[in-house]
Amino acid sequence: MADVTFENHKWINIVHPKEEDILELKKKYRFHTLDLEDCLSESQRPKIDEYEKYLFIVLQFPYYNRRTRHIAAEQVNIFIGENYLITIHDGHLDELNKIFEKCKKSAKSRKLFFGESTGYLLYSIINSLFTFSFSITDKIQVSLKNIEKEIFETAHVRDQLFDIMITKKNIITLRKTLTPQRTVIATLEHKQKRFLPENLEIYFDDVVDQIEKLWNILETQKEVIESLEDTNESLLSHKINNTMRTLTVFSAIMLPLTFLTGLFGMNVGLPFTAALDNVQHFWSIIIAMFLVIAAMIGIFKWNKWL
Repeated sequence: MADVTFENHKWINIVHPKEEDILELKKKYRFHTLDLEDCLSESQRPKIDEYEKYLFIVLQFPYYNRRTRHIAAEQVNIFIGENYLITIHDGHLDELNKIFEKCKKSAKSRKLFFGESTGYLLYSIINSLFTFSFSITDKIQVSLKNIEKEIFETAHVRDQLFDIMITKKNIITLRKTLTPQRTVIATLEHKQKRFLPENLEIYFDDVVDQIEKLWNILETQKEVIESLEDTNESLLSHKINNTMRTLTVFSAIMLPLTFLTGLFGMNVGLPFTAALDNVQHFWSIIIAMFLVIAAMIGIFKWNKWL
């Protein structure tokens, strides 16, 4: 648990909350037990709970894992009172950690982020985290360009399914993260004015606009990745068809050769040769072959395969 103070406002930042941290908050601020239990859970949906002396807000923000190339969402639990703001999270949000470190080290940064109220500090944090989300959509855009280049500008067709699935999953994750928060952020401006003064309404409106812009970008990226997926499947199907065509040509060439070697390799008398013993067996085999062919054609037509 670490804190930073500006004038009479305090920001407490708790990374990887433990039971003792939760007990200390309960003892000092008398938060509701259910809210404190939510802080130890990682599966809460974004929401706002309003109390007489504070607001409890649960939000989720995306972050990018460079090792796995996956986008994940981290839950941030926020308590905001008249002169304090408490953030509880697992530390994956580099932008949030940077903001806190800046406020600890620089009086200028504290003045910039705190403003004149804890409500403005809340806006500063949320605004910075959603602004940072645009850099994540930029990473998705780079992935889309690389996939598109590989599909359309490379002579050798390579299966892009793995890259497409990663990008598609990232878009879905980001959309799932933003969807419930569009309503939550929009309702912030209507909450208790002691914590969120009226002059902050326009600021939270700006955050809502950012979320809408992110959503519109993701809508476009969703359409692009679906189109690239269809194109990739079409190119792979075309490649498979070309391969099958080549194999069919070889099969068509080998089929009569195989027939001739099999026919004249039979251990029976053959016509037009000196050895005419049992030549009637040869004609019996020929007749049997034609009967088999006729029967197979009949079966195919009966089943409407021809």
